[in-house]
Amino acid sequence: MKIKPLADRVLVEPAEAEEKTASGIIIPDTAKEKPQRGKVIAVGSGKKDEPMELKVGDEVLYGKYAGTEINYEGKDYMMMRQSDVLAVI
Repeated sequence: MKIKPLADRVLVEPAEAEEKTASGIIIPDTAKEKPQRGKVIAVGSGKKDEPMELKVGDEVLYGKYAGTEINYEGKDYMMMRQSDVLAVI
């Protein structure tokens, strides 16, 4: 990965949106919700008063409106601050 986040930022690859509901109904593209989980691809070095707690490979949950969407080499990513991450799963 050539993208290196700065300070307390992390680069997350969002999980794919659900194709079907639990009962088997197929969801059309226009009705799919933006995923709120993903995998950490790259991390910054952290801040002096706030060390980086996340590491590459962590599966995380983040807020619905967290981060900035980035398209790099045909793949979609989210760049967000460590504080935007709600939990590691």
